[in-house]
Amino acid sequence: MSGPNGDPNISTDDDVITEPSTLLDQINSCLDDLEERNDSLNDQLHELLESNWQAWQEFRVQLNGSCLVK
Repeated sequence: MSGPNGDPNISTDDDVITEPSTLLDQINSCLDDLEERNDSLNDQLHELLESNWQAWQEFRVQLNGSCLVK
């Protein structure tokens, strides 16, 4: 259970964390993981947007070419 201020005053049964520094290390590790995932998602989104932009440009060229032939 947490203390009245949310301090981790938890028993050591079942490898529960009681040290604030260990808890902070775990939080930092989770935040690092989230940052890596966020960076990866941003990279993937950028690639998708670039791919869509290129496809749009090719479509416009094809559309303009077919309009000129008619």
